Amino acid sequence: MLIKPAADLRSSDITDKNVYLNRREFLGATAATTAAVVAGVLGSEAFVRAATPAPHGRKLENVKKTPFGADEKPNKWEDITTYNNYYEFGIDKDSPSMFARNLKTEPWTVAVDGDCAKKGNMPLEDILKGQALEERIYRHRCVEAWSMVIPWVGFPLADFIARCEPTSKAKFVQFFTLNDPMQMPGLRSNILDWPYTEGLRMDEAMHPLAILAVGLYGKVLPNQNGAPIRLVVPWKYGFKGIKSIVEIGFTEREPPCTWNRAAPSEYGFYANVNPRVDHPRWSQASERRLDGSFVGKKISTLMFNGYGDQVASLYNGMDLRKNY
Repeated sequence: MLIKPAADLRSSDITDKNVYLNRREFLGATAATTAAVVAGVLGSEAFVRAATPAPHGRKLENVKKTPFGADEKPNKWEDITTYNNYYEFGIDKDSPSMFARNLKTEPWTVAVDGDCAKKGNMPLEDILKGQALEERIYRHRCVEAWSMVIPWVGFPLADFIARCEPTSKAKFVQFFTLNDPMQMPGLRSNILDWPYTEGLRMDEAMHPLAILAVGLYGKVLPNQNGAPIRLVVPWKYGFKGIKSIVEIGFTEREPPCTWNRAAPSEYGFYANVNPRVDHPRWSQASERRLDGSFVGKKISTLMFNGYGDQVASLYNGMDLRKNY
């Protein structure tokens, strides 16, 4: 075991205090269900190796290639499907790859409510019917200062919003993740206030870069990456990209968001990638672009994750040090 001297430790190497204090509680809450998880989620295997890549799912048809990210080299399928933040399946990066495999994603329905004309339950197949799918290779920057390049398949969030016909009162869009402790063992802990929720201002949600993703590398989206439908907002930190969406609502007021409620001094509502605003416990000026070794090359972080030319105008006149 390599033990670093204190002088060599970066702040980002130090476990978050809240995570450390909650980890025992999380493990205690899940210990009683380990046998059930192994038997039910992992099948008949007596031992499962950590960080198992997702199997390749059904190929999505008629996916349009786009110029987004054409100059970027995407991370490998194995990277993207074994290193995830998805606390509903555990707090470790490899937990989703082990515990999300049997999440039931068919049939799937998204409820629509709030300040809109078209309320009700929308089956996923109806959402996708006649909807053109595109491949978008986006940079993904995590607030923990690591990043990947991911070839998502999806469609503009604006298309979905238009179908819902929001009223003039709708200023924000709120999203909710599935809340099913029987399928998601992490929900049996109180490390976060469940269900996971996120939100965008309406003009952010309508921006062409914001998409609802249903695939990865041209295949159906793997469970650990947010199947069957998730949000991708590439100029924001990764925690804004809510997974396994079951409800979308329109509201006049800024909606509460999970990480913003849990630690408002660390996770703002806007969550725009801003290298000039440090996290309270580490710098955001650089990131580790992960590769197969999960060490990665250290690179400078770009404002708005490099999408400033497209999105900076959304925030004209705002103090982005306060509206973080």
